[in-house]
Amino acid sequence: MSAYGLLFNAVLRRLDPERAHRAAFGLIRAAGRVPGPRAVVRAAYAPAHPELRVRALGLDLPGPFGLAAGFDKNAVGIGPLAALGFDFVEVGTVTARPQPGNERPRLFRLAPDRALVNRMGFNNDGADAVAARLARRPGHGPVVGVNIGKTKVVPEAEAAADYAAAAERLAAHADYLVVNVSSPNTPGLRDLQATDRLRPLLAAVRAAADRATPGRRVPLLVKIAPDLADEDVDAVADLAVEAGLDGVIATNTTVSRDGLATDPRTVVSTGAGGLSGAPLRDRSLAVLRRLHARAGDRLTLVGVGGIETADDAWRRILAGATLIQGYSGFVYAGPGWARAIHRGLAERLAASPYATLADAVGAEGRDRTR
Repeated sequence: MSAYGLLFNAVLRRLDPERAHRAAFGLIRAAGRVPGPRAVVRAAYAPAHPELRVRALGLDLPGPFGLAAGFDKNAVGIGPLAALGFDFVEVGTVTARPQPGNERPRLFRLAPDRALVNRMGFNNDGADAVAARLARRPGHGPVVGVNIGKTKVVPEAEAAADYAAAAERLAAHADYLVVNVSSPNTPGLRDLQATDRLRPLLAAVRAAADRATPGRRVPLLVKIAPDLADEDVDAVADLAVEAGLDGVIATNTTVSRDGLATDPRTVVSTGAGGLSGAPLRDRSLAVLRRLHARAGDRLTLVGVGGIETADDAWRRILAGATLIQGYSGFVYAGPGWARAIHRGLAERLAASPYATLADAVGAEGRDRTR
C-alpha cells in the first residue's frame, strides 16, 4: 500500500469528509506557497510526457487530464493543483451570488465502492469574489475552466438571467466556461436540461460572455447528468451543435444507488445527493459514446465520472473524449494520481496503432464502422 493509502486508512477516513478535504487542500495550498516544496512537488508530479500534449477548445494543454469542478470551488489553489500534475483545473461551481450551500453533513464516503455522495449545494464565495481571485493569477498559469450554476434563491423563471450574470463577471478570467445544469443538489436545476429551457439559457450565457470579452470568444460547454434518458442525451447533443457550443462534459454525479457494495443501511443513512466515483464509470462511458455517435467531432467531449485508472482514461479517449477529468479518484488515490494517469496513458499510446493522442480520440467508433 502507498504512503498515501496508509495515511488515508489511518487518518483521513476517520475524519468527517468535508473536514478532511479542507485539511488536505490546505496542505496542498501551503506547499504551493513555499518555493522549496513547490519545486519538489512540481518535479515529482508534473507531467513528463510531451506525447500527451493536446489542443482542445482552441487551447494548448500539456495533456488531457484535468481536475473536475467541485474540488476548488473558489479558485484558491489553482497553481498548487497544477503542480500536482493536472493539465487544467476547473473551478466552481460558482453562482452569481455567494451562498453557504446546504446544511452539514453534506459530504460522505462510500469507501467499499471508492465513491462519494455529496449534497454540497453550490457553496461558494460568489462570482465577484472568484472573478477577483482569477484576475490576480499569473498570465502564464495553467488552463482554468469556470463552472457556473444557478443561485439557489433565484426562481427558475429567472435562471437564464442568473447564469448570464455569473458569466458576465467571470468570462474575462476563464479559459473556458461550463454551464452546470446537472447537479442534483439545487432544486429544479436538472429540469433546465430540457431542450426548450436549455436553449434560451445557453443563448443568454453566450451573449453575456461575448459582452464581457470583446474580441475574444470564450469556449462554452454544458455539463449533463448521467441520469438522462438516451433520447434526451441525443437532444442535448443536437442542441449543443445547433447553438454553436464548443463542447459537452459527460457526466455529473448520479442520483442512482444501484449496484453498490457498501452496506445498504450506510447508503440510506447518507441521504440524498449526487454519487460520484467508480460506480459511475459504466453509465458515464455510455453517455459519452452516445454523444460522440450523435455529434462526432462537431463538439469537444470531456469525459468524467468513475475515472480512477489509466485504463479508464484511455477508454474515454477511444470513446470520443478529447479531454478527461476526475475528482473522486483524487480523494482515494492521493497526490500521485495525476502522474500515474499520465504514465499509464503514455504507455497505452505507445502500444497503440495511433501516432498521436488526437488520432486515438473516437477510434472505437471509427473501428466499429469499418
